[in-house]
Amino acid sequence: MSSFFRNLTERFSNDVAIDLGTCSTLIYVKGKGIQLREPSIVAIDDSDHKVVAIGNEAKKMLGRTPAGIRAIRPMKDGVIADFAIVKIMLKTYIEMVQKKKLFVRPRIIVCVPSGITEVEKRAVHDSVEATGAREVYLVSEPIAAAMGAGLPVEAPTGNMIIDIGGGTTEIAVVALSGVVNANSIRIAGDEMDEAIINYVKKNYNLIIGEQTAENIKITIGSAYATSKDEIMEVKGRDLVSGIPKTIKVTGAKIREALEEPVSLIVDAVHLALEKTPPELAADIVDRGIYMAGGGSLLKGLDALIKEETNLQVFIAENPIDCVVIGAGKILEDISGHAKLILETQ
Repeated sequence: MSSFFRNLTERFSNDVAIDLGTCSTLIYVKGKGIQLREPSIVAIDDSDHKVVAIGNEAKKMLGRTPAGIRAIRPMKDGVIADFAIVKIMLKTYIEMVQKKKLFVRPRIIVCVPSGITEVEKRAVHDSVEATGAREVYLVSEPIAAAMGAGLPVEAPTGNMIIDIGGGTTEIAVVALSGVVNANSIRIAGDEMDEAIINYVKKNYNLIIGEQTAENIKITIGSAYATSKDEIMEVKGRDLVSGIPKTIKVTGAKIREALEEPVSLIVDAVHLALEKTPPELAADIVDRGIYMAGGGSLLKGLDALIKEETNLQVFIAENPIDCVVIGAGKILEDISGHAKLILETQ
C-alpha cells in the first residue's frame, strides 16, 4: 500500500528544482524542464510592506522607484539576506510554475554555495519549506553545475568546475559524488558591476546605475585583450554639475575596471588547484577545466584562465542554466542520486 501511495503521490505532485541565485531564480519542473527564469528582485511599498512587483517587473524599477517604494534584492552573495522577502518571492515563483493547485505538496531541490555555513543552510531550508514544500533537499552548487555541464560527477575521475554567478564564484574539484575540495569566494558578477560603477565615477565623474553597469559588462566588458577595441556610449549623471550626460568608454578601459575582481577569481582558481590531490590533478590536466554561470560569459575570461594555469578551459554548453539543469537531473531520480544531497542539521 505504501508503494502504491508513493507512486500516486509522485504522479500528482509537481516536484521542482530551484537555482536560487543572487541575480536570478531558475525553476526546473520534473518531467518538463526549465519553466521559469526571473530576476531575484522584489519591489516593496514601505507604507504597508506589501509587494508591488516581483521578478522582471521589479527589475525594471531598479534605480527608478519613487519615494516609498523599494526594489530589493533579497539574496546577497549567494545566501539569503532577507528571509521574509525570499519566502514571498519563492512562493510566487513556485505558484507560477504550478498552474493548477495540486493536493500533493511538491518536493523541492534547492542549490546552495559550497562555502555556505550551517546557519545559512538552515535559512535556505526553512524559507523553502515555508512555501509549502513536502520535502526540501539541498544540493551543492558545484555538484549541480558539474552535472549540468555533463561531467561524470559519480566517476572516480577528478573534474574541475568554475561556476561564476551573480554573488559567488564556486571553484570545485568533483569526484565520486562529492566535492573533493572547493574554494567559494564572494566575488562574481555583482562585484564586476560594482567595479565598473566605481571606475566610471572615479575616471569620468559620472554616476551610473547597476543596470547600466551590467549592460556595459555584457556589451564591451572583457578579461583579456582582443584585437578589436569596442566603444560604447554611456549615459549617467554628472557628479559635479548633477546634469545628465553621455560619455564614450572603450573596452580597454572597462577591462582595466574589471582587473581586480577578475584577478581575485584567477587567484582562487590557483588556490583550488594547489589544494587538489595529485591523482585528481592529473585528471584535470587530461580533462581540463569547465566553466559555468553567467560570469563565465565575460569575454576572454576562459582565455585568461587558460594562460594563467596552462590547462584547457571549456565553457559549458548552457552556462547560465547549468546549475538548474544539474539540479533537475537529480530531481528526476532523487533516490538514485541520494549521495549528492547535502545533510542539514
